[in-house]
Amino acid sequence: MTLSSRERKVCLGIESKAGALLDDLKLHVGLPTGGGNADALDETRERFTARMAALGASVHTVPGVAKPEWIDPNPKPAPPTAVCDRRREGAGARILIAGHLDTVHDPQGPFRALSIRPDGKTATGPGCVDMKGGLVIAAAALEALEEAGESLSWSYLLNSDEETGTFCSEQALRDEASEHDVGLALEPALPDGSLVVERLGSGQFQIEARGHSAHVGRAFTEGVSAVTALAHALVRVAEMPDPLQGRILNIGPLRGNEAPNAVPDRAQAWGNCRFPTRAVADDIERMLDGLETDSDAMPSVRVHRVLNRPAKPLIPATERVALVARSAAESIGQSLPFASTGGVCDGNILQDAGLPTIDTMGVRGGGLHTPDEWIELASLVERCQLLAVTMLRLSETDPEALRAPGADSGAS
Repeated sequence: MTLSSRERKVCLGIESKAGALLDDLKLHVGLPTGGGNADALDETRERFTARMAALGASVHTVPGVAKPEWIDPNPKPAPPTAVCDRRREGAGARILIAGHLDTVHDPQGPFRALSIRPDGKTATGPGCVDMKGGLVIAAAALEALEEAGESLSWSYLLNSDEETGTFCSEQALRDEASEHDVGLALEPALPDGSLVVERLGSGQFQIEARGHSAHVGRAFTEGVSAVTALAHALVRVAEMPDPLQGRILNIGPLRGNEAPNAVPDRAQAWGNCRFPTRAVADDIERMLDGLETDSDAMPSVRVHRVLNRPAKPLIPATERVALVARSAAESIGQSLPFASTGGVCDGNILQDAGLPTIDTMGVRGGGLHTPDEWIELASLVERCQLLAVTMLRLSETDPEALRAPGADSGAS
């Protein structure tokens, strides 16, 4: 397909915004939204919702749900989710755009601003691709569509806890999924521009061991070490992964007693798991549950777990949406290969809730979650155009056809 006159008009409008896109990215990268920094999260949310309200969207916030206590012993208040809703009757598919405001970067750290590299083609900055670039191009795409006189039916959802598991906003995502026909999430594209069409699922777990405290010098034999019990459990966890089957378990933070001259009576470990199917998720849950002892055992082991981000396989409805995006890319002169990844995102939740979702509609770059995070600056305009044209074509597609059984071939 070639671009229609309407699509060309929108693309030219976006091209004229190149400078504004870069300025907007600098602004938002400079707002440190990592570490649950409420002030920066609130300001970012307010800036984007004000722009959506100016387009005629109604804006409401959904209170956040508190995380399970075992996940974070020192939790911050659950952040809200903002939903900007502009529905148009008879405007085709109802499109849900999902983006997250939070990053993984320390708000007090030295990595604080967008810095253009000497080549002038790339820049580094905290969250520049994951996903402040995506947030910026989505707002610009919606504004360009409006300026071109295009009346689409869309909602723009902004949550603040994707990087920490989407516990606070999961229900808001699921509720919005039920009100829409197609989902577009703003995670960054792969470095070559690929669209991710299937993802592993993810879950969190905690292993807690309890023993009996005693003075190491005076009463060592009276103590029962929770750290030793936890160590035995962790050796068993190390035997659980089978990467060839997609079963992955990893232990991260560890906690035991502070004093080395006291037999520890409590120890904890936190972990993350990945899985390609519900069956593998069930295996992981069974294996983890097998670590538990009777509650009155000494030492005792207890497991907490929640596998709240289901796997996201390539289903026919999502493939159909991906093919619409590919046709849009090719019409603009871009390529859009399809790929898989072990990473997870809010697209996992949206698709599990029944919404066909493609979730790497953001900008191109790399170095995610590191002090070398970078963005390809040309992708601000290019991916903004792709997003806008994809939305136009989805709006012209029968929603029932998107969800119909079966799909054209074409994934690669």
